[in-house]
Amino acid sequence: MDPITHALSGAVIHQLGFKRKAALFVIILSAIAPDFDYITRLWGADVFLRYHRGITHGILALALFPAMVAFIFRKKGGFFYYYSISFLAYGIHLLMDLTNQYGTRILSPLDWNQYSLDLTFIIDPYITIGLLLCIIAGKANRKRATIIAICAVILFAGYVFGRSYLQKQTMQFLKTKMDANIYKVYPLPNDFLRWWFIIKSGDEINAGFADMFTKKICVHDKYRLDSDNTAIQESKKDRVVQNFLYFAKYPYAEVKPEGNKTIVTWKELSCSFMAGERFFAQFVSIYESL
Repeated sequence: MDPITHALSGAVIHQLGFKRKAALFVIILSAIAPDFDYITRLWGADVFLRYHRGITHGILALALFPAMVAFIFRKKGGFFYYYSISFLAYGIHLLMDLTNQYGTRILSPLDWNQYSLDLTFIIDPYITIGLLLCIIAGKANRKRATIIAICAVILFAGYVFGRSYLQKQTMQFLKTKMDANIYKVYPLPNDFLRWWFIIKSGDEINAGFADMFTKKICVHDKYRLDSDNTAIQESKKDRVVQNFLYFAKYPYAEVKPEGNKTIVTWKELSCSFMAGERFFAQFVSIYESL
């Protein structure tokens, strides 16, 4: 999720009834704290891809950051109180990020693998608007603010479980239409009944749309992996490509000769439905052809 949505989630958590001094500040700070790793953008997009949703989104940070905040604010209401609300806000951030397809290394530093439920898009306006409406309604009716916040939490949980049901139905439908070894289904922005799929069988990968409304499958692109290609192997020695591959779930390399050079372009297939190159994780390495 985006930082604005996480900040709004913090405001909704505060609305549940945490009224001690500095509680609002602590909750919102903790709700956005995992995204402090955005600072890695200063070192380049590839560095950001490697380290975003890494250690700050892991269980170690979940334990340590609330303890640090609680120690600072302990005199304003007690260490355990501030640890609890900070832990709650920080943990909800991690859970919200886990619902979308951008991988989260939630078990770091014990496990550096990426995990994702692939249920919601990275930016989900329905969640953002829902949280905002909850805050506005709570301000307008302070006596029922807590009840409104509880309803918002229940609706959010229902929304996620609903998307989980639709994802499973799409997966089952896809398996009846196409034979493969690996099936992956990813959410599309602002859509419920259309999902992006990646299916892999041997060295062949098909990517496309599964439409549960029309009950149709549309193969958008077909790829064949060529892992033995010399140019591809050479590109993997490049720092930028290494950082990209550390991030990518389904990386694919396109090799194009241009004059006396070979251009290797990497892209992430799970996000290849997005229009425009700015939505692709692409890196180009150029090598002299023999």
